[in-house]
Amino acid sequence: MFYSENLEIINDIDHCFFSRKNGKSRGIYKSLNCGIGSKDDEVDVKNNLSLVSKKFNIEKNSLILMNQVHSNKVQIITKNNLTKHTCDAILTEDYNIALGVLTADCVPILIYETKKKIIGCIHAGWKGAIDGIIENTSKKLIEMGGNPKKLIVSVGPCISQKNYEVQADFYEKFIKKSKNNTSFFFKNEKNSFNFNLRGFVNKKLTDLNVSKIDNIEIDSFASESEYFSHRRAKKLGQDDYGRCISVIKKINLQN
Repeated sequence: MFYSENLEIINDIDHCFFSRKNGKSRGIYKSLNCGIGSKDDEVDVKNNLSLVSKKFNIEKNSLILMNQVHSNKVQIITKNNLTKHTCDAILTEDYNIALGVLTADCVPILIYETKKKIIGCIHAGWKGAIDGIIENTSKKLIEMGGNPKKLIVSVGPCISQKNYEVQADFYEKFIKKSKNNTSFFFKNEKNSFNFNLRGFVNKKLTDLNVSKIDNIEIDSFASESEYFSHRRAKKLGQDDYGRCISVIKKINLQN
């Protein structure tokens, strides 16, 4: 389990970037696979989600996950819509609701807005990041009365630039958006490119005037004992992969 230095000192929230350890799954999913959409045994995945819920002292149906589709769609969660929404970021002001994001190389981002006490999580793969999932989360936060300048953000474990090899067509997509995006790539000896997803996401956040950002500097691809990785599984010839979960929840200190 990994924790944000910035978020850990805040008394009225709880959070965790869970590793793949201490769960019930077996084989390539060993052991805390929380990917309900994976080919893992459904009972094992549900047991893993129950373990996560217990850590946050909530019922399993109060742990809200997303049907993640690499979109730029953001959903506000309230006690009246505790269902699994098709989106890639979720926000809430409510207590007793934990928000979760699943990743296996993409970037899990946990956020806390200190003015309105809004929590949220973002699934930022390359497609969602380039299409505006971070900017749209900021817009939705403002709709809720929040202020991006009041955000505390933690960028979780994800694939490193060293292990994120991409082809020229991928590179061109980013350069068409902005020539400044060249700074997130280097050309390797194979005449392809390596992409800095973490750096790209951090730049998106700082462009929104978010100043309090920390990073959990874990490379999901290289850390086989700690983290699931889609790209590593593909390289090893595995037909599927587990997903790690990252969770944030508000604590009602008046209770």
